[in-house]
Amino acid sequence: MITFNDFGIQETILKSIKELGFETPTPVQEQAIPHLLQETEEDLLAFAQTGTGKTAAFGIPVIEQIDVENKNVQSIILAPTRELCMQIAKDLSNYSKYLKGLNIVAVYGGASIETQIKALKNGAQIVVGTPGRTVDLIHRKKLKLSGVKWLILDEADEMLNMGFKDELDKILAQTPEEKQTLLFSATMPKEVLRIAKTYMHNPKEIKIGHTNSGAENVEHKYYLVSAANKYEALKRIADITPDIYGIVFCRTRRDAKEVASKLIKDGYNADALHGDLSQSQRDNVMDRFRAGNLQILVATDVAARGLDVDSLTHVINYSLPDDPEVYIHRSGRTGRAGKSGLSISIIHSREISKIKALEKMTKKSFVKTKVPGGEEIVHARLFNVIDKIKNTEVDEERIKPFLDKILPKFDDVSKDELIKKLVSVEFTRFINYYSNSKDINLKEGRREDSRDKKDRKRSNTAFSRFYINLGTKQGLNASTLIGLINEKTDSNNIEIGKIDLMKGFSFFEADKKSEKAILKKLNNSKFKSQRIVIELANDKVVKKDENSYGKRRNRKKKKSY
Repeated sequence: MITFNDFGIQETILKSIKELGFETPTPVQEQAIPHLLQETEEDLLAFAQTGTGKTAAFGIPVIEQIDVENKNVQSIILAPTRELCMQIAKDLSNYSKYLKGLNIVAVYGGASIETQIKALKNGAQIVVGTPGRTVDLIHRKKLKLSGVKWLILDEADEMLNMGFKDELDKILAQTPEEKQTLLFSATMPKEVLRIAKTYMHNPKEIKIGHTNSGAENVEHKYYLVSAANKYEALKRIADITPDIYGIVFCRTRRDAKEVASKLIKDGYNADALHGDLSQSQRDNVMDRFRAGNLQILVATDVAARGLDVDSLTHVINYSLPDDPEVYIHRSGRTGRAGKSGLSISIIHSREISKIKALEKMTKKSFVKTKVPGGEEIVHARLFNVIDKIKNTEVDEERIKPFLDKILPKFDDVSKDELIKKLVSVEFTRFINYYSNSKDINLKEGRREDSRDKKDRKRSNTAFSRFYINLGTKQGLNASTLIGLINEKTDSNNIEIGKIDLMKGFSFFEADKKSEKAILKKLNNSKFKSQRIVIELANDKVVKKDENSYGKRRNRKKKKSY
C-alpha cells in the first residue's frame, strides 16, 4: 500500500498532512503527486469528481517545489467561486503549516480589493483567485504572472459553465510559455477540451472513474408523485430520516425561498441559500451548515457553488436540472471521503424520460422507491429516539443534584406508563399529522390529476416562452443562458422556467413581467461576438428538430423585437 512517505515529500509537509489525518493517498493523489514531483514540464489533465482529494493532488507537490526565498508569484490557482477559492487557500495553508516563508494569498470578488493588493505587495508565492478578480488585478498591474511555474485550473468545467471563458483566456495569455499547466475537471465538455488543446502541451491524462458517471459511492433513487405532492414527499423523506444532513436543490430562487420557508414553518431545521442573500447572510448560512447546525439546506445550483462539505448524507433534487451534467455535480456532493451517499429525485410523470437519460449517462440504475406512509414514518421516528435514549451514556455526577427532586415525581408511575408518556411527548405531532395520511405515490403511466393540471396551467400563464438564436454549438448551456439574461437586463431577480437547448438555437421560459425587458435588452446585443436574435415563441413550436423549426419560421415570419 502506497503512503505519503513514499512520495519523498519533505518532513515539514508530512507532519502537517499527518495532523490532518492523511494516511494513504486517494486514487487521483496517487497518480498526480508523483507526476508533478518529477522534474518535467509535462502538463496534467485530470478528470475526477468533486470530493476525491484534488486540492491535495496539486497542492502538496506545488508547495513541495516552491522557492520560499523568491517572493514573486510562482503558482496561480483559479477556482470558479469565492467559497472554493477561500477553501483552497485554507487547505494549502494547512498543508504548509510548518513551512516557513511561504505566503498564500486568496483574491476574489465581494471583498476589499485594496486589502488583497496590500497582501500581494507583501509577497505571495501562491495566489488562489476567481477569474473576475484575477483579471481585475492584472489590469491594475498589481498581479504579475510572468514568473509563474505552475498554472492550475480547478473545476474548469464549472468556470466555463459560469461564463468565465474570456477571463480564462486573458489570464492564460499572461502566463509564460514555459510552465506546467494542471487542469482539473469533473466533466469533459468541449470547452474544457478546447482549453487543453490551446494552452497545454501533450498533457498526461488521468481519469478517476468514468467521465460523467458520478461518484461510485452514491446510490440513486427517485420518487414518483404528482406535482402537487412534491413538498409532502420531501417532508416524508426528512421525517423518516431523523439524522438527515443534506442539500435540497431547486430550479429557481423563488422555489428555494418557498420550500425553505415551508420547512422552517413546519418545524424543520432548515434554511435557504439563494442569489437574493447578501454576502454576510450567505456566509452565515454556509457557516451554520458546514458546522452541522443546519440539517437541511435548500439551494439553487448557482448559490451552492463553492459549498464544500464532506459528510452529506443526502442530495435531494426537488427539481431536476435541465443540464444532465449539473446532476453529476449535485450527486457528487454526497458519498465523499469513502462514505456512502444518497441522491434522491422527486419527480412527476413527465420527467421519467429524464431519469432514463441520466441512467444512460451515468451508467447507473436509478431505483424507483415508494414514498413512505405515515405508519412507517412514525415507526422509524419512534425507534430512532428509543435507541438514542437506550444508548445514551449517563453522567451520574452531573445529574445527581437533580435526581433527588425528579425521582419522587415518578414514585406512582410504572415503567410501562412512563414509556407511554415518553412516547406521547415525543410523537404526538407525528402521530396526529400522519394518522390519516394518504398514499401519494404515483404509478408510471398514470395521467395527471385535475389539481396537477391546474398547477401546470397556472405555472405556464406566469411565464413567456422565448426563441433565441444560440445553442450548444455556440457554447450556450443553462448556466450561461441565465447569466446572459441577468447581465443584459442588469437584474438577478428574473425567474427562469424551462430551458430547451438545441444545437443552433434554444427556447426558454421567463417571468412574463420581464418580457419587454428581455426582448429589448437582449435583441441585437452580442454573445461571443455573435448578434443575438430573440423573439416570443409560439407555445406550439416545441419540436426538437432544428430543420423543422426553420421551415415553420419560413412559412410564418414573426415580428422581431
